[in-house]
Amino acid sequence: MNSTPAEYFEAMYAASKDPWSFETRWYEQRKHTLTVASLPRRRYRSAFEPGCSTGVLTRRLAERCDRLLAADAVPDAVRTATDRLAEQPHVRVEQLRVPEQWPPGDFDLVVLSELCYYFDDTTLDRLLCRATGCLEPGGTLVAVHWRPTVAEHARTGDDVHRVLAGQAGLSRTVRHEESDFLLDVFIRVPPAARSVATHEGLR
Repeated sequence: MNSTPAEYFEAMYAASKDPWSFETRWYEQRKHTLTVASLPRRRYRSAFEPGCSTGVLTRRLAERCDRLLAADAVPDAVRTATDRLAEQPHVRVEQLRVPEQWPPGDFDLVVLSELCYYFDDTTLDRLLCRATGCLEPGGTLVAVHWRPTVAEHARTGDDVHRVLAGQAGLSRTVRHEESDFLLDVFIRVPPAARSVATHEGLR
């Protein structure tokens, strides 16, 4: 099992500015709505979205964040995302290849959307260690991945979420499962994870 090569992504963006039809498919619009709705906090101080692609989900996340760093390894994707988010001064888009190029500092939100199934075992382990390590205590990690097998993927979405569930320092608080994708929300512990209702004093 090898990580998906960079040439695969470069070819996809060379062929189309929106290779996965994030802008036009109802499937993607609905999934992004569910992703943002699953965030347990109303507002986040500082968020990181690696593998942001063309910035369609990024624009939705920006509404809930004071600062948001979005990154992708492919220059064409970074240019499209930068143009899309040009009027959002609190959003920064950078060209980064994760996990090798990980930004400094702590975040209270990390979003791993349709990203982790491209990595082999060693690289995925490094990425998840970095994602967990940069989360401040009580911070949120959201993961959402396509479930069916894809030839260009190093693993399935189910395998990604199995590995995530065993990651030290994370406690899962949300599990949304469909035949097409999985969406999980984890909280960096300690302190102990609390539900939204508990946080607001309803129970």
